[in-house]
Amino acid sequence: MKKLVLLVVLCFSSVVIAQKKDKGLLTIDGKVTTVSDFKRVYEKNLDVIDNEEAKDLEKNLELYINYKLKVKEAYNIKLDTLPSYIKEMEGFKNQLSAPYMQDTLFINKLVKDAYFRTKNEVKAKHILIRTPKIPSPKDTLAAYKKITEIRNRILKGEDFEAVAEETSEDPSARDDDKRKRKGNKGNLGYFSAFKMVFPFEEAAYTTKVGEVSKPFRTRYGYHILKVDDVRPSKGEVEVAHILLTKETKNAKVLIDSIYNELEKDVQFKALARKYSNDTGSKSKGGKLRKFGTGVMVKPIEDVAFSLEKEGEYSKPFQTRFGWHIVQLIKKHPVQSFNEIERELKNKVKSGERAQLSEKAVINKLKKKYTISENNIAKEIFDNDKIRTIAKDSLQSVLLTINKKEIKQEAFVNYIKNRKNKPVFELFNDFKDQEILTYYKANLEKTEPEFANTLQEYKDGLLLFELMQREIWEKSSKDTLGLKNHYTTNITKYHNKEFKKVKGEVMNDYQNYLEKNWIADLKNKSVIKVDKKQLKKLIKFYNKG
Repeated sequence: MKKLVLLVVLCFSSVVIAQKKDKGLLTIDGKVTTVSDFKRVYEKNLDVIDNEEAKDLEKNLELYINYKLKVKEAYNIKLDTLPSYIKEMEGFKNQLSAPYMQDTLFINKLVKDAYFRTKNEVKAKHILIRTPKIPSPKDTLAAYKKITEIRNRILKGEDFEAVAEETSEDPSARDDDKRKRKGNKGNLGYFSAFKMVFPFEEAAYTTKVGEVSKPFRTRYGYHILKVDDVRPSKGEVEVAHILLTKETKNAKVLIDSIYNELEKDVQFKALARKYSNDTGSKSKGGKLRKFGTGVMVKPIEDVAFSLEKEGEYSKPFQTRFGWHIVQLIKKHPVQSFNEIERELKNKVKSGERAQLSEKAVINKLKKKYTISENNIAKEIFDNDKIRTIAKDSLQSVLLTINKKEIKQEAFVNYIKNRKNKPVFELFNDFKDQEILTYYKANLEKTEPEFANTLQEYKDGLLLFELMQREIWEKSSKDTLGLKNHYTTNITKYHNKEFKKVKGEVMNDYQNYLEKNWIADLKNKSVIKVDKKQLKKLIKFYNKG
């Protein structure tokens, strides 16, 4: 019975959107359902009906009337005020509105860009000038000037790597005497999509080979980069390895003896379990997680990708960790766009790129809305103790979006626990958030599809609660009524014992209760069907 109700909810939920020239088909207590409203619902219903009898238009109209009466009753007894209902609707509305907060065309472009950057790796080197975690305009300007001066030196002919070693505030660029580690002079090697913070990736893939980018900002500070190469991606590789750390006694002699064992067809897994010092992979026969370029130290990466046949193993080689032998398990080339489109889209929507898509929506809304800022009210930004200003002193309108006024108080509440940015930057974030909040609050007025789906869910949720109260709970508790229904209709059940047909009896009793309940609702309502419009509809569908 519950499944039947859910089907009716799906088939007959709709929002009445008034159209001036649309004829009325049905009126229940003065509320009109137009011909086009019913047509939309009926045609939606046809998609889930697979027999001709159930497609009968007059029967569908009767079901629709019953549905509308139930929903009306749910609102009459204020089921829409239940805390559980309100909470459920808030959650659904947030879920339903989420796609509207993203620019679909922009997302699709980002996904295609991400695929190109997955198929093609870029090799780059960079110079970083850091900014504080909470930079002031002065800090930002100083870092920008410094990186610009460094870029000008390189454009005038100085060597990028030498300048990086001298000026970059990325510690890896210079030698580390304490750790006995050589600096990379800004070289990052090859990388692909999602391996760097997005602004860095964007700069790398939009700068031509051999050129130096313009200064750009990430959360770390200001950078410039030089692109050395772009090549097709090698994909990912799955390998196992045996590691003898540099602390191992006679490591070179031992690794050579392990290699000789492999040459005698001793299993790689067995030798890895016996000898490897890598505790993370030893128990798995030396197996490492699948990886692409730029993840492992370069010697391991180079050897892993140089192996051609599955099961092939390398000669012993040395890294800063010790001695290794690597065996190829499997190579994983980059899949086709269709195969990884969904995965890429999920990454785009859950990462930094999602903010760009949201920003694209906000920029469109800024052009559409009338937005004004009160410069006098913004003078509180200069107050060092802005977060402790009394509420009574924060009642001036700070921002207006169309006719919605937002006071200083709302902004101060917004920044109370946000101290990671200067106040003027936080205001820009606050304004963007308020624009989205306003858009979200008015979606029902601006997006018909959103309004329809939301109303369907509202009505369906109410109907489910109503049926629970009026039919399902009553039938389960009314044991006497259930037994009487069985006794009255015992021939229908072929005189079988009650316990053997209890489920069937329960279903029939629920239908009986619902039928009487619907009759009572009809008696309390004034229902009018425009017979002329109904005949036209029947003729229209019979013709089809």
